[in-house]
Amino acid sequence: MKRLLLVAMLVLAAAGCSGDKSKELYDTAQFEEKQNNREHAKQLYQEIVDKHPDSPVAKQAKERLTALGGK
Repeated sequence: MKRLLLVAMLVLAAAGCSGDKSKELYDTAQFEEKQNNREHAKQLYQEIVDKHPDSPVAKQAKERLTALGGK
């Protein structure tokens, strides 16, 4: 469990350094998918689509959202 928390913190820290909120959200959503937390992943992908529609990861977020059965 501690290892999982450490990995999550590292992912968030690395994404936070870039200053790209949409990329941070996308990386977190990917992590949530890998942890089988599909509902949280869908929420994060939807946030990207809603708040960062012109970001480089918006298209990927839409695709993942569709694959997970989102809007």
